[in-house]
Amino acid sequence: MSAPEAPPRRPALWAIAGSMSRTQYWMFAAVGLLVPFMAWAALSASGWVDPVFLPGPLHVFERLLTWLFEDELLRDAGISFYRVFAGFALSAVLALPIGLMIGAYRPIEALLEPLTDFIRYMPAVAFIPLVMLWLGIEESAKISIIFIGTFFQLVLMVAENVRLVPRAQIEAAQTMGASREEIIRLVLLQSAKPALLDTLRITMGWAWTYLVVAELVAANSGLGYAILKAQRFLKTDTIFAGILLIGVIGLLSDQAFRWLHRRSFPWLHGRG
Repeated sequence: MSAPEAPPRRPALWAIAGSMSRTQYWMFAAVGLLVPFMAWAALSASGWVDPVFLPGPLHVFERLLTWLFEDELLRDAGISFYRVFAGFALSAVLALPIGLMIGAYRPIEALLEPLTDFIRYMPAVAFIPLVMLWLGIEESAKISIIFIGTFFQLVLMVAENVRLVPRAQIEAAQTMGASREEIIRLVLLQSAKPALLDTLRITMGWAWTYLVVAELVAANSGLGYAILKAQRFLKTDTIFAGILLIGVIGLLSDQAFRWLHRRSFPWLHGRG
């Protein structure tokens, strides 16, 4: 009677492409987040840097509380979230089908990809005068800046996601008599879904980075506006508080996308 086979060994933690438990992951993540804050606190407490230029974490946290209870932080965060989400959603709704067509059909690739490549190198901030001229200074102008900053990048990334679908899958579907519409809907789109969700996650991060640029357009509210207003009066504690808050909101958005990816495609995370 042969001995039972030993269960496969889990790759070592420090091996290349190794694995770790969720507990280990969050322990390393906590260290990665805490060490920079500890260095910041030590540097600000040392007295080597004027507090006007580098306020300590405690001072920034106190300013955040004041902002929350006295200066309408929730309103600023809410309007900024609306602008980011609206610009990102508009970008995704238009970029996904266009990118899918570019990745599926070579004539459409030749027609649209060079133009998209050309426009994506134009800085979004350069469009502010035109956006103000065409759309005024209302919310549509701010949303348009975030849209311009994300749309063209997203189109090209979606097209690349579609092009990476194995050719063998397309040929198998053609052999089975699938129509073009069925190949696009059931082969290209389904195979590219995990990569597309990751692409949307990355693009959401870009949308947040364009927030301050968007709120240059005659804003009187929002986190980016608060940061720009604080710069005029050298309120660096407010600048730090606003930057950190945008980072926290962005991190939560990123983790939500990661959670959705794990739930939608568990086999890619070792749980299928």
